[in-house]
Amino acid sequence: MNIEETEFQLKKMRLPRMREEYARQRKDPKYQNISFDERFAEIVSVEFDTRTSNSVEKLINKATFYDSTASLEDVNYKPERKLDPKLVEELGTNEYINQHLNIIVIGASGCGKTWLSCAFGVNACRSQYKVKYIRLPELFSEFEAKKIQNQYRQYLKQLQKYDLLILDEFLLVSTEENDRNNLLELIESRTNKKSTIFCSQWTPEGWHERLGAGPVADAILDRVVNSSYRIELYGNSLREDYSKVKKE
Repeated sequence: MNIEETEFQLKKMRLPRMREEYARQRKDPKYQNISFDERFAEIVSVEFDTRTSNSVEKLINKATFYDSTASLEDVNYKPERKLDPKLVEELGTNEYINQHLNIIVIGASGCGKTWLSCAFGVNACRSQYKVKYIRLPELFSEFEAKKIQNQYRQYLKQLQKYDLLILDEFLLVSTEENDRNNLLELIESRTNKKSTIFCSQWTPEGWHERLGAGPVADAILDRVVNSSYRIELYGNSLREDYSKVKKE
């Protein structure tokens, strides 16, 4: 088999980076003194890294993050935020996902809840976990639309498959009975099976009233609070610090 045939076959098998690396090594004199095993390992490594990178990019795009550039390496640890670096580092291992635990991120508007949650989500995508970001009001609207389309159960099963589900604007306002029942079904389907991040301006102690203060509220809180890490963010709004429109 000649070189042209090898390159043609690599192209047909959709191995573009392996084909490029193979061509590069043939033109580089330094590889003449390197063993076949070492050269082949390097070629495979290039293809593997490319595929992993492409896979991560697809996972991030499908997650529909509010901010897909958020990264745990860029977390703001200003003292007034009272954010524990050790806890962030621990959660950055994604072990909580393996253990099917949750995270509750609490703080006032503008304190960085959404950004931090997206950073955890992007970090999970980098480890090949399937992630979905959605605002709770948007989720409630989706549930109602799916019921009209007779696709409610199908949509619920789809949400069950995500390794990490990020629910932003969680219980920002009080809920209707239908919304509470839908939320309970979702949380019940994921409890001890998958992980969820809840972003809220209210602490769990304030959730009970917004969930109707009844048995459904009790059931939701019991499933969430007892299996969640808790992060409370303090300090002034970060929007002024990161605003593109600077005040004089």
